[in-house]
Amino acid sequence: MTRPTVLMPAPMHQLVVDGCAERFELLRLWESSDPEALLDERGKDVLAVAVGGHARIDGPLLDRLPGARLVANFGVGYDSIDVEAATERGVVVTNTPGVLDDEVADTALALLLMAVRELGRAERYLRAGRWAAEGHYPLTRATVTGRKLGILGLGRIGEAIARRAETFRMTVGYHNRTEKKDVPYRYYPSLLEMARDVDTLVVVVPGNAATRHLVDADVLAALGPDGVLVNVGRGSVVDEAALVEALRTGTIHAAGLDVYSDEPHVPQELIDLDNAVLLPHVGSGTRPTRRAMGQLVLDNLTTWFAEGKALTPVN
Repeated sequence: MTRPTVLMPAPMHQLVVDGCAERFELLRLWESSDPEALLDERGKDVLAVAVGGHARIDGPLLDRLPGARLVANFGVGYDSIDVEAATERGVVVTNTPGVLDDEVADTALALLLMAVRELGRAERYLRAGRWAAEGHYPLTRATVTGRKLGILGLGRIGEAIARRAETFRMTVGYHNRTEKKDVPYRYYPSLLEMARDVDTLVVVVPGNAATRHLVDADVLAALGPDGVLVNVGRGSVVDEAALVEALRTGTIHAAGLDVYSDEPHVPQELIDLDNAVLLPHVGSGTRPTRRAMGQLVLDNLTTWFAEGKALTPVN
């Protein structure tokens, strides 16, 4: 029996590569000496695409895969996929929600703790020998306990962050496009209104045209001089130039970032700031979580070919 043909444009988690090779005919586009020729020759045979990282899936590529009906994405965010173009062509897009919620929520709280308590700076102080030479690290200006937290994007990850925040005796509010009726947190119809009312803003929304630069100079100014910004969503949601200026001038107190506008390139202006905690997009970066994400990619593909449905569609 002929196995379904799956295109993989770029390397993915080894579990996905091995699983696809075992179950399907796998076209590894990145290994081809002539990718364009491979697409010309075999594009018509492709029934699904497995994709991760920053590999772009757009209308022109899908037009070269006229038989493709599924794009299985490795990750919750899918901003590298033109979902509108996929929908127009009858292509279902899936992602990997749920399996990474706790990991990303943990990272968000870690970034908040590091930014507020200056833990990275304190460690560097010790490693440089300054504790012995100069005495104790200076007392930090701020504390985490009792802060007022605003969550931009109260989905699964946002709710996991909120539950963790409550253990630090933080009050929690959120801004979504629409209010959620089944949560105990205050809803703000306006992001600017929420920023004025809180001192901590955590960004969890995906990156797309509608969310680009939602967190701009006005929002940062509203957050105020005690404000802390944490971003575990997408870098494009925050105006990076405005953030650099806000951190440099003391418009806000600190920031903790795991995502950036042009990954893996981080602006030197951010790197040079002592009040910015910077991680290299490691929010879900544990082996157990990445395996679970990879398994969900495989499960989406397998279920699609067996039953004609996707487990976690986004369109």
